[in-house]
Amino acid sequence: MCGRFTFAICPELLAEFFGVDVLLKLHPRYNIAPTQDVPVIRETASGGRRLTTLRWGLVPHWAKDLSIGNRLINARCETVHEKPAFRQAIRTRRCIIPASGFFEWASSPSGNPPHYVTMQDGTPLAFAGIWDSWKSQEGALYETFAILTTTANSLMAPLHDRMPVLLHPTEFELWLDRSTNNPEKLRRLYQPYPSELMREWEVTTLVNNPDNESPDTVVPVRGTI
Repeated sequence: MCGRFTFAICPELLAEFFGVDVLLKLHPRYNIAPTQDVPVIRETASGGRRLTTLRWGLVPHWAKDLSIGNRLINARCETVHEKPAFRQAIRTRRCIIPASGFFEWASSPSGNPPHYVTMQDGTPLAFAGIWDSWKSQEGALYETFAILTTTANSLMAPLHDRMPVLLHPTEFELWLDRSTNNPEKLRRLYQPYPSELMREWEVTTLVNNPDNESPDTVVPVRGTI
């Protein structure tokens, strides 16, 4: 599962790592929560890549109201090709969500301490996502997304049995290519990311409140790193 994440990537690294022009004015985010607008990368009509902002929580185009997105922040990779809410989006509306890391809450007798998960070498994370457009009765257009999840790797397993589908840069082109809609080709990308390339540490409960956007949300609890 992925319910909170961070985005603190400088424009130069964002452009180089994801192969996209950074035309948006961006600022670091240390506690991104569902229903918020988030930088997302999609394929353009000409086959290029465009950075835009979408609302987190997928609302299918046929939905009756916006609130369904509150429940559709994640999409399980095992069922994304069959579930009515996702099966059209996974065919031709795939996206990449750049991130610096994400939070997961462990289960323990003493409570549910949050942990921060990121890459061992400090490079950005690339969440595999799907998106859709929804129009309200008043005519307002909402573009929304969900993050795909897969089974947890050995690093994540003590925290949760799920983790985001993380893409390697060599997989970006295939994932974004709208002409590729063969489920078997896409399923090859759903493997849990190698645990040896990632790291995690416990953080304070500051992250529990989505109003807390301070960099302190990712500061390790003493003795956990």
